[in-house]
This record gives sequence, C-alpha cells and structure tokens, in this order.
Amino acid sequence: MKNGSRCISSLLLSAVLAAPLITAGCAVHGTYRTYDPYYHDYHRWDDHEAVYYHQWVVENHKPDRDYRKLNHDEQKQYWEWRHNHPDQH
Repeated sequence: MKNGSRCISSLLLSAVLAAPLITAGCAVHGTYRTYDPYYHDYHRWDDHEAVYYHQWVVENHKPDRDYRKLNHDEQKQYWEWRHNHPDQH
C-alpha cells in the first residue's frame, strides 16, 4: 500500500509541476511571427493583428481564410492595407 501511495504522490506532484508549462503553452497558441517582404519588416500575428485582418477581409469582400493560406498577391494586398491602417493606440 505504501508503494501505491508513493506512486500516486509522485504522479500528483508531477502534474502540479507540469501545469504551468501546459497553461503557458495555451496562452501563446495562435501567435506567430510573420515577415512582410514588401515592407521588409516582421509582424507579430496574434489576436490583435487578427482583428485588423478580419477588418480587411470585410472591407475587401474576401473569403475569411487563415492568413497563411492566402497567396502571395493577397498577402501583399493585406500588408499594403495594413500599413495604411496603423494601430489606434
């Protein structure tokens, strides 16, 4: 019984120590860095940038697809639009 209790304690301790690593990974899910070859700069793609992207989709009557699935011409169109719509803060 003592061995079983020790095993359960070890598993519980491992779970407690691993929890911050697992939740930290979830916090950055969907965030990546993308290069804008037209303006030669990098952009952090996160929820903030996604808001602008969806605004571009609506204003330009584009299908709502993942940015990474756009062809190069559409990505160029987005970055031209985005550089003309700077952050509002």
